[in-house]
Amino acid sequence: MLLRSIRWAQRLLATSTLLLALPALAIIADVAPGSRFEPLEPSREHAMTTQQIVNNLLRGHYESQRLDDTLSSRVLDILLKDIDSTRSYLLAADVAEFEQYRQSLDEALNRGDMRPAFFMFNRFQQRVSERLSFLLNEIDKNAEKYRFDKDERLDLDREKAPWAKTSAELDDLWRKRLKNSILNLRSAGKDDKAILELLRKRYQNQLNRVHQSKPEDAYQTFMNAATRAFDPHTQYFSPRNTENFNINMSLSLQGIGAVLQTEEEHTKVVRLVPGGPAAKAGNLQPADKIIGVGQEGADIVDVIGWRLDEVVELIRGPKGSTVRLEILPASSSGGESRTVAIVREEVKLEEQSAQKDILEIQDGEQTRRIGVIDIPTFYIDFQGRMENKPDYTSTTRDVARLISELKEEGIDGLIIDLRNNGGGSLEEAISLTGLFIHAGPVVQVRGMQNRVEVLADQDPSVLYDGPLTVMVNRLSASASEIFAGAIQDYGRGLVVGSQTFGKGTVQSLRPLRSGQLKITQAKFYRISGDSTQHQGVIPDILFPSLFDNEKIGESALEDALPWDAIRPANYRATAEVKKALPALRQQHQQRAADNPDFLFMREQKNLIAELREQTRVSLHEKIREQERKANDEKRLQLENNRRKAKGMKLLSSVEELDAEAEADMTAADAHAADTAEGEAETAAGDGKKAKDDDAMLTEAGHILVDYLKLNSRSLTAQRQP
Repeated sequence: MLLRSIRWAQRLLATSTLLLALPALAIIADVAPGSRFEPLEPSREHAMTTQQIVNNLLRGHYESQRLDDTLSSRVLDILLKDIDSTRSYLLAADVAEFEQYRQSLDEALNRGDMRPAFFMFNRFQQRVSERLSFLLNEIDKNAEKYRFDKDERLDLDREKAPWAKTSAELDDLWRKRLKNSILNLRSAGKDDKAILELLRKRYQNQLNRVHQSKPEDAYQTFMNAATRAFDPHTQYFSPRNTENFNINMSLSLQGIGAVLQTEEEHTKVVRLVPGGPAAKAGNLQPADKIIGVGQEGADIVDVIGWRLDEVVELIRGPKGSTVRLEILPASSSGGESRTVAIVREEVKLEEQSAQKDILEIQDGEQTRRIGVIDIPTFYIDFQGRMENKPDYTSTTRDVARLISELKEEGIDGLIIDLRNNGGGSLEEAISLTGLFIHAGPVVQVRGMQNRVEVLADQDPSVLYDGPLTVMVNRLSASASEIFAGAIQDYGRGLVVGSQTFGKGTVQSLRPLRSGQLKITQAKFYRISGDSTQHQGVIPDILFPSLFDNEKIGESALEDALPWDAIRPANYRATAEVKKALPALRQQHQQRAADNPDFLFMREQKNLIAELREQTRVSLHEKIREQERKANDEKRLQLENNRRKAKGMKLLSSVEELDAEAEADMTAADAHAADTAEGEAETAAGDGKKAKDDDAMLTEAGHILVDYLKLNSRSLTAQRQP
């Protein structure tokens, strides 16, 4: 390894793009009912910290920007979307009043003047307090008289809705929202008395928290709007959130192993840490929403409307203890919740080690043995290496050992599975690439002033020179994209799966007087000169995916830095893979056209898209139930179509379908526990499953066998006189 690349790896955070996302609105501890929200005031400390942040942004951010009216306008737009993305709290008159700051927030930031920020935050808190008070009043006086036989509908997508002109307009919206919440809880089997008591407690709890907001909450909310005007990965951490960030970036934490973020009033699961308790349990999925948290022997606490760090604190706990989560599953169309239990463990990144397996593919009368190495993250024990421990953990060392073992077992080809791999050590991405190529560049890093550094593998030896395939999906990010991109650029192997995340930027942490700043300092480029930013890696052969690129990925983030290109590095690529691609794609398409699992995924994706287009929900109970049953019947029909094509037993009801899904999760967990060769991970959409039920992995094996046969024919033709 180059010393320079080691230094880069140590001083830059080439980590997953899916880090802890901060809530737009910070709300904190309970206080007695009836307390009043008092306007918050900025402090001198806020002014000094702001000037520090501004200096860092103007002098240290990768993409230089001016602190001008254009940026000021963008900060205001981001702030409005952060605090009221559904346009359900603020009135048109409030927004009009905020317009006085559209061209002057840049000047306020430069002076460290937080009075405009606090004015807007206080107004918003006032409106939130009014809405929650309205809901509590409705529950006490009117909710018992609500009728659910009227043809009313609630608009769910209000991102572009006009701001309400009067409080009466908002009253009508929130009355419908209350009815919707009641219907959701009814469909979950709760009786009306229990429903109203639960909602009363929920809204009172949220109101108490609003009234107890502190100046740091207002400051953090505004400063994150300001930093995100530069790019979505530049972020301000308050002292409290600095502690939480450091815990999440450390090698060890005790909890369930899930990355969470705030989405409106819910806590949403972004991804599961491979090898962590939640991934092993298999009962929590990306995009699920956590609405309640309960400890062993205690009631579940409703956490709708809580700030993210407080939810995280509830979920964390001692190793071996059990936490119960009430969730709204991403796959649920009717708003029904369910409760899952997860045993907390110590999650250590160095324990998320690469695992091997052998996939057998029938090729006529011959059985091909394809080695599979699953790499959940790019890990390295820096401390162990610095202490010269002979057995320190690293991705490259583990993969090298696994490849040697697979070669002894007689494999015909190799698949490197990077699905759901969110990144990790930049150095490991470079050295891992070196196992498959002769010495040469792997990635380019462009910093400020357009200085480009080429990071290379300098070891001329190649551990594995046989047929190679790399599997990726939408959750493959950062270091995963560097490795997959290098393999593709060299023509060293096939890349199959779905478009990757597109995280092509590098951040570092800078201490502040109060808290710290995560700031984007550099950008990754492939050796071809293409950036991985925004676009990610496009596979040679695309598989269907249930992930929505408009919701997940760098391109889904507002103000993300754009894709661009620089001069290619000096490298030599082979053309064998490129020549074979037309034939490989044709053979894949022929198989996929009749593959029950691929057909199922395409139909499932169409159903999900259809459900997403339903941006209005009925508040008529019978119509609501009919719509839910219709959606459930579609789900059941899709599954039975797949089963029929595969000669499996058909399911008779949606209940049986849900029970099968739960059983599959348990089976995957048992597979992980009982198999010494690896762990099974179940993820939403096109994530990994137990090997024997992974249609994507099996198809990747077939493609590699096709490539083997094409190469064999090519070599035979070359030997002909």
